[in-house]
Amino acid sequence: MSERLPVAVSDPALATLAERLGLPFAQDAELLLARREARLVLEGEPVRFGQPLAVDFTAGRAAHRRRFGGGRGQLIARACGLTQGVTPTVVDATAGLGRDAFVLASLGARVLMMERVTAIFALLEDGLARALADADTAEIAMRMQLVHGDAVRDLEARVAESGFSPQVIHLDPMFPHREKSALVKKEMRLFRTLAGDDADAPRLLEAALDVATHRVVVKRPRKAPAIEGPAPRHVIEGKTSRYDLYVHRSLKTG
Repeated sequence: MSERLPVAVSDPALATLAERLGLPFAQDAELLLARREARLVLEGEPVRFGQPLAVDFTAGRAAHRRRFGGGRGQLIARACGLTQGVTPTVVDATAGLGRDAFVLASLGARVLMMERVTAIFALLEDGLARALADADTAEIAMRMQLVHGDAVRDLEARVAESGFSPQVIHLDPMFPHREKSALVKKEMRLFRTLAGDDADAPRLLEAALDVATHRVVVKRPRKAPAIEGPAPRHVIEGKTSRYDLYVHRSLKTG
């Protein structure tokens, strides 16, 4: 899916980034990438979009979850097969702001993050660089790789180029929320305005099933329908979300 809203770069100091990612310079675009307090941020009109959006693995909710999140008992860890003595490699094919990938990496997994939205990829790249430079998160960040691409079209190629073993593929496609719930978090509204809903989620699941060597894990709102296509082999439910688990095609009869 193409990006719904163009993003511009507002700071000439980011010329190299703009050229590499093919982003224009502007001061009046609806969304702008800028450098604020040593972080790359994506910002828009505050009343509509709220505070500037950044990726930060060193503080805030990422740091809190790293310390108090519940270890391998967390829903995502169980869904991805992280058990005592077993730590699979994971491809997070819809990386978003990298929060799930950071949790998995903090539990010891090597994670390949793939993000299709150019501006979000830039935020991830900046957040990962800062995490690598921080003493508390450097070891975790070293287990995280990042690539830019659309997983529906490019998943197999990007995984191969990265030399990564895709044992587990994690998907968290954007789910079409009702308007009243979309108003709750301005951060999510900004993300949705930029990326849109994942109408191609069935094709994304098919691509993941073709590439994963063990399982595909799909994060969904707890009461949402499964992605159209093959039925999940197993479901792990939490209070507000659930994980639908699919086995790799070659293992279905194993």
